[in-house]
Amino acid sequence: MWAVLVLTVMGIQVASAFQIGASDNKFLGFSDKQILDYLLDKSRYDKRMRPTDFTVVNVTVLLLTLSSPDESSLKYEVEFLLHQKWYDPRLRFDDGGKHRYLNGLLHTEHIWLPDTYFIKHGEFKYPLIPIHIALRIYPNGSVIYSIRRSMVLNCQGNLHIFPFDNLKCPFALESVSHEQTEVQLKWSESEQAITGATSLRQQNAYLVKNDTGECDKQHTWRGDYSCLRVLLVFTRDKSFYISTVFVPGVVLVTSSFISFWLDINAVPARVMIGVTTMLNFCTTTNGFRSTLPVVSNLTAMNLWDGVCMFFIYASMLEFIIVNYLYRRLPSAHGRPVSAPEALKNPSLAQTNSRRVFSDTNVQSPTAPSATTPNAVPEQQQQQQQQPPNPSLNHRLQSDKAGAAASVFAWLRRPQLFVAPDTRNRQRLAKQIDNVSKGVFPLLFGIFTIGFVLTFAVIKPSQQENFTLL
Repeated sequence: MWAVLVLTVMGIQVASAFQIGASDNKFLGFSDKQILDYLLDKSRYDKRMRPTDFTVVNVTVLLLTLSSPDESSLKYEVEFLLHQKWYDPRLRFDDGGKHRYLNGLLHTEHIWLPDTYFIKHGEFKYPLIPIHIALRIYPNGSVIYSIRRSMVLNCQGNLHIFPFDNLKCPFALESVSHEQTEVQLKWSESEQAITGATSLRQQNAYLVKNDTGECDKQHTWRGDYSCLRVLLVFTRDKSFYISTVFVPGVVLVTSSFISFWLDINAVPARVMIGVTTMLNFCTTTNGFRSTLPVVSNLTAMNLWDGVCMFFIYASMLEFIIVNYLYRRLPSAHGRPVSAPEALKNPSLAQTNSRRVFSDTNVQSPTAPSATTPNAVPEQQQQQQQQPPNPSLNHRLQSDKAGAAASVFAWLRRPQLFVAPDTRNRQRLAKQIDNVSKGVFPLLFGIFTIGFVLTFAVIKPSQQENFTLL
C-alpha cells in the first residue's frame, strides 16, 4: 500500500516537472520574429500599461560630437546617444540560449517606452524627432532603448573675465506624464553617467568637466516628477585669443614706445609711429569685437583695450609736450614767444635779434659811433655846401660796406630768436624723454602682469566658473 502511494507521488512530480520544462522551453526553435510576435501580441501585452507599478529607468549618455560655431559663441552643439534601461517582466522568454537578445527596433510602436523629454536646453537640430538607434530585449525581461539626439545648448559664461571664462551648458531629462511614484529616472550605478565615444569629435569645444545629478528647483518647476540634470563645462581656446588679441596689443603698445629713443627733431618719424600704432590698434580691436557677444559687461576685454589705447595716446601726448618745450621762443620780458607771435610783433623780434647780436661777435668794420635821425639832414647839408672830398667818399663807401656786412651776418645767424635759457628748456625736454623711456614700459609691464594674474589665473580658478549659478 505504501509502495503504491510513493510511486503515485513520484509520478505526479515527474509529470509536473515535465510540464514546467515544456512551458519554459516553449520558444525552443523559434526565431526572434516569432518570439517577438508572441510576446507583443495585443491579447497578452498592452503598451499603455507600465511594466510594474513602480518602474525604474536607468539612464546613461554617450557623447558623439561637440562643436561651437566660433570661439566667442555662447552656444554649443551637442550630439549624443541616450541609453535607457528598465525591467519589463512581460517580455521574459527562454529559448535555451539561442538568442542573447531580441532586436525590437521595428517594434517601437508596440512596446511601452519611457516618456522622456528634454528641458532647459535651447533648441533641437534637424531632425526634430528622435532617431531610434537600438531596442534590445533580453531573456530576463530587461529592455535597453537608445536614441540619438542633436541639440544646440544655450550656455552661461562669466563675461567679466572673457575670454578666460568657462562655458556652462545645462540641460535636463524629465518624465512627461508619470509622477515620481510611478516612474523614476535614475543615473545608472553600474556604468558612468556621461562618457565620450572613442570617435568623439570636438570642434572649437573643449570639455573640461561634466556633472550629473537630480534636478532641483533651479532645473524644473513641475514638482513631483522624476528629473535628471546634466551640466557640461567647456573652456575656450586661450591660444586663439593670445595670438589674435593680446600679442598684437603688446606689440603695438611697445612699438609706440620706440619714439622715446628717437631724436626730438625727428618729428615726421615720431608722428608716423604714434599715428600708425593707434590706427592699427583701432583696426585690430574693431575687427575682433565684431565677433564678440553684444553685451556691456566685457570687463577684462574693455580694460585691456582701454589701457592699451591709453598708453599709445599718452606716448603721442608726451611727444607733443616735449616738442613744444623744445621749440618754444623767448620774449624780451623773459616769457616764451612762438614764431607766429614774433612775426606779428616785429619789436619783439628786433629785441631778440639784438640779444643775438650782443652774444655774437659779428660787428661792422667801420660802423659809426653814434647816429641820430637829426644828424642825417645836417650831413646832407654839409655835403651840399662843401665840395666833394675823396676821403669823404671813401668813408661813405666804408659805411655802406659795414651795413651790408651786418645784414649778411643777420641772415647767416645760426638760429633765430635764441635766448640764454633755451638750453635749459631743451635739457628739460630731453629729460622728459629719458624718464619716459623707463616709466612707460615699466607701468605697462606691471599692468600686463597684474592683468594676467587677475583674469587668467585667480578668477578662472574660482568655483563659480564650474557650477551653475
